[in-house]
Amino acid sequence: MPFDLFPNPYRMSDLEWRTDGAGVRFEYTERGHQRHALIEVDAATGKPRILVEERFPTFVNLFRHLRQNVENGDASASNDEIVWSSERDGWNHLYLVDARTGGGIKQITRGSFVVREIVAVDAQKRQIDFVANGMEPGKDPYFQHYYRIDFDGSNLRAITTADASHVVRFSADKAFYVDTYSRVDLPPVAVLHKGDGTVVGPVETADISKLQAAGFKPPEILVAKGRDGATDIWGMIVRPRDFDPNRRYPVIENIYAGPHDSFVTKTFSPFGFHSGGDKLIGMQALADLGFIVVQMDGMGTSNRSKAFHDVTWKNLADSGFPDRILWHRAAAAKDPWYDISRVGIYGGSAGGQSTLSALLFFGDFYKVGVAFAGCFDNRMDKISWNEQWMGWPVDESYAKSSGVDNAWRLKGKLLLINGEQDSNVDPASTMQVVNALIKANKEFELLLIPNGSHGTARGAEPVDYGARRLYDFFVRHLAGQPTPDWNALER
Repeated sequence: MPFDLFPNPYRMSDLEWRTDGAGVRFEYTERGHQRHALIEVDAATGKPRILVEERFPTFVNLFRHLRQNVENGDASASNDEIVWSSERDGWNHLYLVDARTGGGIKQITRGSFVVREIVAVDAQKRQIDFVANGMEPGKDPYFQHYYRIDFDGSNLRAITTADASHVVRFSADKAFYVDTYSRVDLPPVAVLHKGDGTVVGPVETADISKLQAAGFKPPEILVAKGRDGATDIWGMIVRPRDFDPNRRYPVIENIYAGPHDSFVTKTFSPFGFHSGGDKLIGMQALADLGFIVVQMDGMGTSNRSKAFHDVTWKNLADSGFPDRILWHRAAAAKDPWYDISRVGIYGGSAGGQSTLSALLFFGDFYKVGVAFAGCFDNRMDKISWNEQWMGWPVDESYAKSSGVDNAWRLKGKLLLINGEQDSNVDPASTMQVVNALIKANKEFELLLIPNGSHGTARGAEPVDYGARRLYDFFVRHLAGQPTPDWNALER
């Protein structure tokens, strides 16, 4: 049967006609996310064939999947070649697929780095511009750089060179481009180049003098070895603006460990994902209450090797905690002001799930947690995210990672916050945890915000309230300090 090539689909993309009209193509993902294929159906016979296929015993990472046709202006040949990404050698790399036979695939990029984006494919010059991270030895492996390479994998050259994370914008004719780069400790710099890389001149350099006058200091970057004793785990440390090295500071970890990406900011944007803005929980604002606030990317997150990423397979409760705890211990060994006996954690959405997991499975280390809008049981949340990492059919791994089934393990102090109208993660997920905690006779706090959406995961609804409750919770339970009698204050 023709359908045997694509049984039990989780998703099938829209049909795309070949330019010459000889057939239609679509991408197919089998439920469970362990098989993904590009399939072509002959327009005359209706017979399907697989042009290229990915199979893994863990998951195909569709969040990093790339595909682009090689358009050469010849309608009879413009669909004969396809640039395709695959992790088949252990890293996300580009391959050239010969779609005429459906069997020819040649590797274009190779090495211990991750291709993140296809910027442009030039069929006449047979060159590809792409974005990658991890190619620069000894540098931060998450910095995004731009490169150019020939279809046959030769003549690899860097378009960007500064030790920072880059965004490049090309003119329509590729005669010029602007390279804008920054780091957490380097304000944005924009430089105009000719298409061949020659520097024309500076465009703009950000002025942060007013920010510095207000007491701004960039986060400290810390690299420590992960659970295997060899892999580098990268993170950052935010100190109070009135930091005193002679004090001992409790530590709070800002966690988001969703396997679909990495989350420690690499550009100048004080101070990173889920941690800034007028209405959001700010790492610096939290630090200024008398904490050290940190963030790191443990194993199981994306943008490193396939092996680094596969730690999350059927194991979302892990959230990289064995690596994170080693990172904390490395920080404490380096700096006496880092009080590793008082570590708290907070996060929203997938970060909320990880926060609860910290207190359930690693409660001897993490003492206080605030979890916003968590998807606490992967059996009741959307399959597009959960089955990508936990697989299908549902098995015992779902129960092992469940915050509901493991609620009886709770140690430490927990605050759950949820928006009543959350349309991303069903609020029932939080209420299932509440029910299990009550049955287990556990102490916890719950804040349900009327009309709140998934934005409640960032303390944004109503303005400042969720954030203020988080700040108070850590001040009382982690720092051991009193908080204001808010009900006695004027509005």
